Amino acid sequence: QVQLAESGGGLVQAGGSLMLSCTWSELSFSMYGLVWFLQAPGMEREFVATIDWASLKTIYADSAKGRFTISRDNIQYTAYLQMNSLKPEDTAIYYCAADVAGRLSTLEGEYNVWGQGTQVTVSS
Repeated sequence: QVQLAESGGGLVQAGGSLMLSCTWSELSFSMYGLVWFLQAPGMEREFVATIDWASLKTIYADSAKGRFTISRDNIQYTAYLQMNSLKPEDTAIYYCAADVAGRLSTLEGEYNVWGQGTQVTVSS
């Protein structure tokens, strides 16, 4: 049973924008924080951004600050990652995960509910 599903990835030129979506199917997920990670080919998953359930607190990786914005709409059961000024090094599979423990951690190992990922490719 799919609990989280990412969408919105694609191919974009450097400097362009994409908005990723992460949807959930259960009301309970509206009470969890959500986090975005990326995984480039051959690399470990890397933290991008996280948001608490009430959208009161957000945390960004240094690489995302000023370019990416995380948000959510609990009525729509959807979280978003708006990505602007994209660079070729942003090319990766982007995953969302549910912060069941409420820790807003930047560590991959703290999360055990993941979506299937969406591919983002930024051409130079």
